[in-house]
Amino acid sequence: MTLRAPAGFAALITAAGRGTRAGGGRPKQWREVAGRPVLDHAIEAFRGFDRIVLIVHPDDMAEALTRYAGTLTIVSGADTRSASVRAGLAALEGQASHVLIHDGARPLVSADVIRGVIDSLQSGAEAAAPALPVSDALWRGQQGQVAGTTPRDGLYRAQTPQGFVLQRIIAAHDAGADAADDVELARQAGMAVVITPGSEDNLKITYPADFARAERILGGAMDIRLGNGYDVHAFGPGDHVTLCGVRVAHDAGLVGHSDADVGMHALTDAIYGALAQGDIGRHFPPSDLQWKGADSAIFLSHAAQLARTMGFRFGNADVTLICEAPKIGPHAAAMQDRICDIMKLEAGRVSVKATTSEQLGFTGRREGIAAIATATLIKD
Repeated sequence: MTLRAPAGFAALITAAGRGTRAGGGRPKQWREVAGRPVLDHAIEAFRGFDRIVLIVHPDDMAEALTRYAGTLTIVSGADTRSASVRAGLAALEGQASHVLIHDGARPLVSADVIRGVIDSLQSGAEAAAPALPVSDALWRGQQGQVAGTTPRDGLYRAQTPQGFVLQRIIAAHDAGADAADDVELARQAGMAVVITPGSEDNLKITYPADFARAERILGGAMDIRLGNGYDVHAFGPGDHVTLCGVRVAHDAGLVGHSDADVGMHALTDAIYGALAQGDIGRHFPPSDLQWKGADSAIFLSHAAQLARTMGFRFGNADVTLICEAPKIGPHAAAMQDRICDIMKLEAGRVSVKATTSEQLGFTGRREGIAAIATATLIKD
């Protein structure tokens, strides 16, 4: 939910850095998280402000204008962070009473964090910023070894947005040198800065691994795939059929290049389909004699392993066998166990069931067995 800011409060979002530590070739604020640039998410959190100023690198001005012209005031950044922020503040002079300065590389700032800063400023504070108490032990390192420890009492991890009375922070920038953040400049100017509640989710994207963490928090990383498979085999000479890896006595066998396990074939194709990897024939061509009479567990195992190699886990697998005979019910649990064993899944994720076609069609005439299967794959 977007927070509606009080009248007179403006937002300034910094996005002029190059972010080389994040890797990926492009500046981190323009790389995508959950299908949108990092900067989009940061801006969205402040859409309830009447005035938003965005500071971008000159090289990014064309892209910024394309994406945000008409909705934001876009300012070209300078050689240093402080100079860039000062340029943005100049665009707000006479237009606002307070400003919240936010790092465009923090795409997960919440309304609660923003509200905490606003509330402090409305209560009379001239500066306020969110932070989290340091809870881990702190070491000093030298040449890859621990060289000492530092007490963590009274230490905080700074976050943004950092809020100020507009004219006070403008004066601080005019009087101060370059600084790591605006709180440092504010303190140099003698301003008292109130610490407001931060959030563990309000991370600053700095390193490549931070993108994956942001994806998980936003939920945009989850890739859900649904595949379906269908197979049919005709009856032929024999005294049993193999269905879902289980030998079932019958007065006929099933005709096929491999062991003709119609259930396992349908499920294997469902997995390949979810992965957009074709079908069994692409991976195990029937023209290849080595697969003549092969155990279909080979095919299913390959599909399941391919899914894991591509980064997916299984949500569930469901197989329906369609036939008048043999009776599937007495063997369904064993079939389920066998598929779980091949796919390395717990029993609750696999279903094997059967139905008839009410004596209609080729299955109703007992000419063969059909199977349909569905597989759900998830990438977190």
